[in-house]
Amino acid sequence: MATKKVSKVGQKIAAASETTLAKAKRVVKKATKAVGKKTAAVKKAATKQVSKTKRALASASANAKAEAASLKRKGVGKKAATKKVAKKVAKKATVKKAVAKKAPARKTAAKKVAKKATKKVVKKATKKAVKKVAK
Repeated sequence: MATKKVSKVGQKIAAASETTLAKAKRVVKKATKAVGKKTAAVKKAATKQVSKTKRALASASANAKAEAASLKRKGVGKKAATKKVAKKVAKKATVKKAVAKKAPARKTAAKKVAKKATKKVVKKATKKAVKKVAK
C-alpha cells in the first residue's frame, strides 16, 4: 500500500487512533491481569491488532468521504448520510480474525482491544468525515 497524501480527515483519524492505541494498551493490561498470563504475548497481539485497525481506518476515512459525497449528490439529509457513512466505515474498519488460533488469554484481550479501538476511532472518523462533506 503506497501511502499518498493523507487527507486532513485521515490525519485526524490517525491522531484519534493514536490516543485509542494508548487506551487499548491499558485495556490489554487489565485483561492480562485478569487472566493472569504473561503480558508480552498479549501486548504483541494487541499492538498488531491496533496497527491493523489503523490501516483499516485510513482507508475507512477515504470511504467515508466518498460515501458522504455521493449521498450528498443524491440529496440525502445529513442525519441519514451520517448513519449510512458510519455503517460503511465501521464495516470496512473492523479487523476480523486477527487473533484467532491464539492462546485464549491473548485472544480475549486482543479481541477486547480491537473492539474498543475500532469502535472509538470509527465513531470519530465518521463524525469528522461527515462534518466535512455534509454541510
